[in-house]
This record gives sequence, C-alpha cells and structure tokens, in this order.
Amino acid sequence: MTRALFAADALLPTGWAKNVLLAWNEAGQFVEARAGAERPADAETASGPVIPGMPNLHSHAFQRAFAGLTEHRAEQQDSFWSWRTLMYRFAARLGPRQMEDIATWLYAEMLEAGYTSVCEFQYVHHDADGKPYADDATLSRALLRAAHRTGIGFTLLPVLYQTSGFGGLPPNEGQRRFIRSTDSMLRLLEALKPACDAQGARLGLAPHSLRAVPPEALREALAGLDAIEAGAPVHIHIAEQTKEVDDCIAWSGQRPVAWLLDHAPVDARWCLVHATHMDADEYRRGARSGAVAGLCPTTEANLGDGLFDFAAWRQHGGAWGLGSDSHACVDAAEELLMLEYGQRLRTRQRNVGATAAQPHVATALTLQAVQGGAQAAGRAIGGLAAGQQADFVVLDAQQLALQGLPAPDMLSAHVFASHRTRAIDAVWVAGRARVAAGRHALHAEAASAFVAARTQLLQD
Repeated sequence: MTRALFAADALLPTGWAKNVLLAWNEAGQFVEARAGAERPADAETASGPVIPGMPNLHSHAFQRAFAGLTEHRAEQQDSFWSWRTLMYRFAARLGPRQMEDIATWLYAEMLEAGYTSVCEFQYVHHDADGKPYADDATLSRALLRAAHRTGIGFTLLPVLYQTSGFGGLPPNEGQRRFIRSTDSMLRLLEALKPACDAQGARLGLAPHSLRAVPPEALREALAGLDAIEAGAPVHIHIAEQTKEVDDCIAWSGQRPVAWLLDHAPVDARWCLVHATHMDADEYRRGARSGAVAGLCPTTEANLGDGLFDFAAWRQHGGAWGLGSDSHACVDAAEELLMLEYGQRLRTRQRNVGATAAQPHVATALTLQAVQGGAQAAGRAIGGLAAGQQADFVVLDAQQLALQGLPAPDMLSAHVFASHRTRAIDAVWVAGRARVAAGRHALHAEAASAFVAARTQLLQD
C-alpha cells in the first residue's frame, strides 16, 4: 500500500518542478517523485510548496538548556575556551531524566523548524562522579527515547574522549563524565547497535577531536567500529579554533586537517565538524577526500570561531551540511541565512551561495545542505526522490512574507524575510506527519518538561 501527496510546486534534487506527485510505501520510503503529474483522486494536496527535510548533522542536545545563559562576560576577553568552562559546569549537573526531557523538547523544536533528522554527538556518558551507570548506555538510551517519541530521524554518535590536549595531556575535572577507554567505547557501540537498529536509527562514532583522542586510540577505535558496522559514519571536531591549530602545529608540525588526512582513512563517511581554519591545501585535499564539512553557522558566530571559506571548499567540489551544535538557534532557515550572510561579510559580495544551475541562493543552499547532511548522517534522506526516505516540509503559503510569490521566491522569503516567525505548515518524517499547522503534537508537554528540567539544573 502506498500513500501520496500532490504538490503544485516541489523542490526536487534537480530543482523546482510543477505538479509533482510524491508517493511512498509503508516503510516510509519514496517510490515516486514525478513532475508534470495529474492529481490522483486519492492523493492529498499540499497546502504550499514542498521542500526536502533538512538533516541536522551536529547536535549536543543538552546544551539547548543553557542557550542564552552564557551571554555575559566571564573573563576579560571571552572566547570559546571560557564558554567551554561554563558548559562543563552545566554538564556536571545533568541526569538521565533531564537529558531525555531536554532532548525531547529540542527534537520537537527541530521538527517544527524544518529539520527532519539529527546526528547526535553524544559525549556525556557517566554519572556526576565520572563513574559508569549500571547500564553503561543510560544517557545514550535517553536520547534514543527522545528521538523515538518525537519521530525525528536519528544518527547516534557516541563520543570517544580521552585527553585534554595534544600529546596525551590528562583530562581535567570538568571532563570526568566524558572519558572512555577505547575498549569501553567499542563495548558501548556493541550494546547500542540493537537499540539503534530497532528504531531505524544509524549508529556511528565521534572521535571528539585530535586533542582529545591520541593517534593510537583513533586507529584502534576506527578498526573496532568497522568490525561492528563497516562504513558507519565518523564525525570529528576539527580546526574550530585558532588555538587548536597552533597547539596541533606545536605537537605534530602539521595543521589539524592536514594531520588527519595524512594519518586516518578520511573518505565520504567522515564529517569534519567546523573545519573553520584551514589553509589552501587543506581546503583542496579535504574537499577531494569526499568528507562532508559540518558547518554550524549560528554556533560558530555565537562562539566567535571565525568564518569558513565556503568558496574555496565548493571550488574543489566539497560536500557540506548544516548543524545547530550548541542550539543557540534551532532553525534550519536561519542557519542558511547565517551561512550566506557570513560569506557576504567575508567576501563583500552578495548571493554567494548561488550556483550556475540554481541562481536562487536559498534553493542552491538547501539542495546542497540536504545532500551533504544525508551523507553525514549515513542514511537515505537525500531529498524528494525514489529510494529516499519520505522526509519533507510543506511551506506555509499563507504566511505574509510568502503570500502571492512564485515557489522559488517563497523559499527565499522563508530563509531571508520571514523575520524569525517561520513559514512552515507541516513536516513529515518517513511518510508520517510530525508537525501540523506549525506545531508538533508534543509541543506543550515537551516544553513544560524542558522548562522544569532547566529550572532544576539551575537550582542545583
């Protein structure tokens, strides 16, 4: 049995098309995405243009609960590193129930904002004293339950974290909940794989960063991952901060991305999260490796990281996708806006994200971000096409910023002119409606639990 949706306008992988019939099977997979179709009598009609659901390739769910709480000066010259100290204090208080409640609200919020899947970079593993829970996978299971409850697609990336700096510096007190041996990590992956498989989630691995995972541990972890699931996604924070680059050079004589490309089998299964500070050769080699650049524009702006050289990456055919990372902002359209505006400020040009094939910036960026995000997630969520999961978003054609416009301009208005009010009517994941009239079914319940969890954490 199949279900179908007829759209007057839909954004297919090749661009905008008219009179599109989208049909999917009981497994939630598209079996047809045909332009120029007649509307079948039994098909629903979309209320506005249909665009592919956006994969969110980088998330630290618990950090949503302290978004906005670090916007005060903690040191004479605040930076990522002073923010990290505040984040460690917050992470130290987190319990399993709070993790689940925060993540449930966040994932509902993501769905309302146009994300249909998320890659969770999960590094809080142990209890507040740094000791394993009786069930070592307790906090990862809390995230799996949150994803299942909300219906968001999920890639779980347990984080390997062993040292506090290059050269094997011992971890500090704020990192005690993150630390795992390589053997312990591989046992965790083995324990989590059946749970991920049971709910259609993908399991991968996240070596936290080169400063947190020594070379031998990185090699052993990658070999162990392949024994559990060959080809699983691998995500790593890299070259986010200039201090990290300087420290890597002092340790190895190489910049971080160059070192990784020389010492690890980097290919299309890898996601280089941030990769903000690369030289020309790293842009060329990194892009040609097939890895995805995981860009998190609002978090990178919030933390003062710097600006990725988008033109250099795309010049070499590099894949890229979007993440909301620390969740200072949870809005797929606003990430696209921040990416484009950052590049305009960097280059002093307009419409940087446009391509020869897609002159509308929002269209070009959306299609590329969906493809890169799907690759990073390791899941068939690459757009409105047969064989892909039926993840899609229906824009609200009645939203004032969009009313009366052609479909490509509606998407442009959604990204650049909707004034933070969002122009999303419905969101579907695997062929099931998860957001209707702009709201997730769990919106009120999840929001209330989130506020209670945040209040408790701030009182402790």
